[in-house]
Amino acid sequence: MIIAGILILLAYLLGSIASAVLVCRIFNLSDPRSEGSGNPGATNVMRLHGKKAAILTLTGDVLKGFIPVFIALLLNQPPLIVALCGLAAFSGHLFPVFFKFKGGKGVATLIGVLFATQWQLGLAYVVTWLIMAFIFRYSSLAALTAVFLTPLFSWFLLHELNYLICHIIMMGLLIWRHQSNIQNLISGKEDKIGQKDI
Repeated sequence: MIIAGILILLAYLLGSIASAVLVCRIFNLSDPRSEGSGNPGATNVMRLHGKKAAILTLTGDVLKGFIPVFIALLLNQPPLIVALCGLAAFSGHLFPVFFKFKGGKGVATLIGVLFATQWQLGLAYVVTWLIMAFIFRYSSLAALTAVFLTPLFSWFLLHELNYLICHIIMMGLLIWRHQSNIQNLISGKEDKIGQKDI
């Protein structure tokens, strides 16, 4: 139990590291929390500072979801602990202790969690995202559609209640963090992929 608790705590702390903020500080770029959409994520960094910074941000956010789950699996932790490590890393991204509990929306970190849990699960999310993004050109709509289907993918591929419950919780949190995007989609004000104007 002690090891499990340490793994979950470390997962949260790793999730709390804001990749977008660190990348922008390293390259002397403006803080993405104060410009654009105000979200410290790869999409906002892309709009503000280009592909290089966005790719580094995306990589960091994916890894902080992937690493805790991967380590828990390497240590042969039961599904409950593995699932909680994923949820902790995801929660750390949304509510980072290092940044006054004001974090991002969690898409990239969720992808990392899903790929570490089972690569087919992560692939199902990414393929759904890509299809929706290609058709409608809205990153937020693609993310929302993919996460809405994630519990279904989870149960179909894993048949594990602990994973299913944690994935449902992450789905709810991600949808909640996208409230403004949902309102913009409804009103037709949401930025499309590749759109420069904020």
